[in-house]
Amino acid sequence: MDTPRSQAGPRPQHLLATVLGEYLDSSDALMPAAALVAVLGEFGISAGSARAALARLVRRGLVASRGAGRSTTYHVRADVIAHHRAVMHAFLSFGAVPRRWDGRWLVVSYSLPESGQSHRHAVRKALGEHGFARLYDSVWISPAPEPATVRDVLRELLADVVGARWTVMRARFDEDPAAQGPQGAYDLEALGDAYRAFVAEHAPLRADVRAGRVTPARALVARATVMDAWRTFAGTDPDLPEHLLPPSWPRAEARETFLEVHTALGPLAQERLVELMTPFWPEAESWVTHFVAPDDPLAPPRGGRADAPVARR
Repeated sequence: MDTPRSQAGPRPQHLLATVLGEYLDSSDALMPAAALVAVLGEFGISAGSARAALARLVRRGLVASRGAGRSTTYHVRADVIAHHRAVMHAFLSFGAVPRRWDGRWLVVSYSLPESGQSHRHAVRKALGEHGFARLYDSVWISPAPEPATVRDVLRELLADVVGARWTVMRARFDEDPAAQGPQGAYDLEALGDAYRAFVAEHAPLRADVRAGRVTPARALVARATVMDAWRTFAGTDPDLPEHLLPPSWPRAEARETFLEVHTALGPLAQERLVELMTPFWPEAESWVTHFVAPDDPLAPPRGGRADAPVARR
């Protein structure tokens, strides 16, 4: 499934995929293009860019079309909805409980021929995207317990590289008080600063949520923004065991900020989405919902409103 990647600046495809993933849960919802264009317009995306993004999502297989010409409608396939739900659940549950760890690291070691510079770059990029950090030049580590995913990645990347060698193993490092330890491969100081910056950046929004000063129009954009920021942590934080983290690790405070804001803004964002889509899609209110993690103690019942006061436009 070729999901769009997050990019800097305006991200029409990414925004549209996010909206569809968070606010629709049925493949029977048939939407006209104009309704989706109106939604992206709320984020400052032009109509032309919005329609181009929709066309690209259709080509990628995330969205399917039905009919032709002006009567064309669009819907999200059932398997794509299930994928979105799993991804959303992973984002919302990230950091909820400490990682269970047996003390062994997942270690990747590889050797490539001198002519394989482009493949070397691809391997490093892929390992970084899967939570690995470079311990030495061609030795990468992760606390993740499951080797199958990284093995599949390496097989795909290096299948046609003559002379390439690689191995994936589980290893336990000797505890040496004089050494920094394998966790030193991660830039935990920068990650901690990023969590603290997240808390500081969203503190005004959190205060407005608690005071009921957030309107539905602001809620839709703010909820997407805070989710976009949080999903970055879910992809870059190696989720090291607690005893390997610096004192006063700020992830818990950042997660509390995210969950409170994301949960409280759900009903308001849903309301604004219905308002934007209804002129072009009268059935919008029957189909539009908002995603909440089913096991999140801070979340209201699905489709229900949080207890925070509600500001009206």
